[in-house]
Amino acid sequence: MSDASHVLLCYCTCPNAASAQHLANALVGESLAACVSRVPGIHSTYRWKGEVTTDSEELLLIKTTSEQFEALKERLLALHPYELPELIAVPVELGHGAYLDWVRGAGSAPSVP
Repeated sequence: MSDASHVLLCYCTCPNAASAQHLANALVGESLAACVSRVPGIHSTYRWKGEVTTDSEELLLIKTTSEQFEALKERLLALHPYELPELIAVPVELGHGAYLDWVRGAGSAPSVP
């Protein structure tokens, strides 16, 4: 199995489909992510400015590498419509070796699996 130590799975919520697609296109188009999967129809409950609220959102599952993370974060923060966007990166410990190799190589040039 390939070493997955540099592959990250990042989570980011968006307020609607349009903003989620815009972010996905930018991150993949600029080779900051190998793939962004959109999960519509999630509901987030959170405390914001002293109030508990629930909103419908889309979740982005962003596949990238630790080497690309800072540039990805900078771009996401510049494009995201939220005042305080969620961006959480989780290191991938195990996975399909060929897929993880593809994620690692996708940051250098546009590619298709």
